[in-house]
Amino acid sequence: MGICLANYPEFSLYTFQSPDNIAAMPSAGIDRIVHFLQYIFIDGKFYTLFSILFGIGFSIILSNAIKKGTNGLWIFYRRMAILACIGFLHLMLLWSGDILLLYALLGMLLPLFRNVSNKGLLMAAMIFLLLPIAVDTVAQVYDIQFSALAVQKQWFYCNRYGITEENFGYWLRDADNYPQVFQFLIQGAWERLQEFIDGNRYFKVLGLFLLGFYIGRNKLYKDLESRASWLKKIVIYGVPVMLPLSALYAWSGTTGYPYGKAVHTIIYTISVYPMGIIYIAGVCLLFLKTKEWRLWKLLAAPGRMALTNYIGQSIIGMFLFYGIGCGLGASLGLFETEIIAFFVFVLQVLFSLCWLKIFRFGPLEWIWRMLTYGQWLNPR
Repeated sequence: MGICLANYPEFSLYTFQSPDNIAAMPSAGIDRIVHFLQYIFIDGKFYTLFSILFGIGFSIILSNAIKKGTNGLWIFYRRMAILACIGFLHLMLLWSGDILLLYALLGMLLPLFRNVSNKGLLMAAMIFLLLPIAVDTVAQVYDIQFSALAVQKQWFYCNRYGITEENFGYWLRDADNYPQVFQFLIQGAWERLQEFIDGNRYFKVLGLFLLGFYIGRNKLYKDLESRASWLKKIVIYGVPVMLPLSALYAWSGTTGYPYGKAVHTIIYTISVYPMGIIYIAGVCLLFLKTKEWRLWKLLAAPGRMALTNYIGQSIIGMFLFYGIGCGLGASLGLFETEIIAFFVFVLQVLFSLCWLKIFRFGPLEWIWRMLTYGQWLNPR
């Protein structure tokens, strides 16, 4: 749900609109509030959770693979290679905001850490999470744009297809055929590379993977009752500190980094990651107190189909907002977009529940598993 709330402002083309267009929208007043709240509670936090969960998942997959010996590692790499292919197709055919390709490529590095001590894992995670501060400081002091080549390539394809700054925010809404959408996706792939470089995303993701790998290796997600006391401390002592820092991060983000990118990155580092950890602790505590809630069973269904639902959000987003579908893009404010995103997730919960009553796996999970093991699996 958090990923959907984070991504749909771009699907709805709201992110691509000029300040004048945003100010002219009927919902401009409430959109400013939602934008600020989105920075506080959503931006970066669910991407942090998503990455940590992938790290935990990789640790389970890798642990099972290692138990099987050399062949097990080969299965792990094949699994990552297939995920990379899925991510590449998602990037080039559906949405430029794909994260799966990066996850798969960085996931291939995790076997290198399989014999590192727990302390070494935590130290490595911290180094990778802090590296963006050093990189952005160097870039700011020496006026270096590390993503210059990606920007050059992006605008090469923009010029080739007639995509300009004026029509950039409307291109996908006005596209009445898929080839036009594909043209935008080609330049979008280079823009995504620019985002990864400028945002130091590879360092951040690898650091969070290692943190998730540490959690998974030590099975910290099991026997939560014995960890309830320190989960409470994380929430009780973390929220009063992190909410003001998150508000500071929101102010910096919504005002265009008034103290520079390096300072913004520092604020990001000390607010976003800890808030993500607080979310984890809070959900665990809530689960301990409400184990019998039907809500958990409802949420388990889309969780078992995470890959299918992630790709599904892109397909639904294209249908709702692009010209080849309903064409709602560039006409909705941020508040309306987030309402739609929430109901898209509700729809996916219902779909997942119905699907899993018939099948054991989600459709993409089933295909991924069969390609990994090279054999037919009964879907029921």
